Amino acid sequence: MNEDERFPQAGPVDDERADALLERELRQAAAVLDPVPEALRQLALDAYALHDLDARIGELTFDSLVDALPVRGVTDAPRMLTFSAGEVTVDVEVTEDGLIGQVLPPRSVHIEVLGGPRTARPVPVDSLGRFTSDTPPAGPFALRLRTGTEVIVTEWLRA
Repeated sequence: MNEDERFPQAGPVDDERADALLERELRQAAAVLDPVPEALRQLALDAYALHDLDARIGELTFDSLVDALPVRGVTDAPRMLTFSAGEVTVDVEVTEDGLIGQVLPPRSVHIEVLGGPRTARPVPVDSLGRFTSDTPPAGPFALRLRTGTEVIVTEWLRA
């Protein structure tokens, strides 16, 4: 018996089956040795529930932590953020006291602050597109804007 007969070459089907078996064994080992905490699993489910399939993404175009030049003598300047989605721009200032911002161009819009497993918090918006939230975001947050015709969700950020 030669070497090729003793050790036949595995075909693509055998490789796929071996990969599937290995993946299953690794998942079982991870479940036993390093299980996902139930609180984290629930957080992931809640975050997915906030996902809006028809929403446009408000892209972060300015973040004062990254893009701004430091000012001498100012140690705790508020964080300034700008999001853009098409013709809509949202300027937000994140402070210890909450959020202050404006939607440009001004329009009728409903804004919600999204923050992980908590329910969305609605934020009042005036006729000039200005809004304030007296609850500072704790952990990751995003904004969801609902206009008459579209939904825009900003990128998620940490405060």
